[in-house]
Amino acid sequence: MKDETIPSATTPHPPGAGESGGGKFLLETHRLTLRELTFDDTDSLLSILSDPVAMRWYPQTYSREETRGWIERTRASYEKHGHGFWACILKESGGFAGICGILQQTVEDAEEKEVGYLFVRRLWNQGLATEAARACFEYGFNILHFPRIISMIRPENLPSQRVAQKNGLVLEREVFWKGFVHGVWARME
Repeated sequence: MKDETIPSATTPHPPGAGESGGGKFLLETHRLTLRELTFDDTDSLLSILSDPVAMRWYPQTYSREETRGWIERTRASYEKHGHGFWACILKESGGFAGICGILQQTVEDAEEKEVGYLFVRRLWNQGLATEAARACFEYGFNILHFPRIISMIRPENLPSQRVAQKNGLVLEREVFWKGFVHGVWARME
């Protein structure tokens, strides 16, 4: 799918504006609904976090117990920061497509807001990551009023670099972060 055909977020909702699938509903795009992760999402999220191909840019895959810990940390981030990874649900089928959201990161002693994403492998190359990330950038800039948002991407992760470029990010610099070289892709609003 070409970048210009990927719709932006159509409906931003303040946190707590509704419920969808057990989690608070946040954003809606042309093909996706983004809502808070719940423990009911454990098996769906595990299908990504336990997949060595989907997780090749991460230091490890995750067990079911570690996936529940991921959700627990994400839910704590909602409470502390008002954002975190959100479940991406396909509107057409109601199926779990992946996660995307705004994360709180520390990069070289600076606090940063990062848009991150992971999708079920069978749904790759359909523009869903770009669509969800675009909604998160718009939400971060227009609703939460962040002046700057980044994405941390390893140099060999070309698909994520394309998502960043389609969403207007530029490579700012490379840093050693969490045990690996990462590009700091940034966008200012």
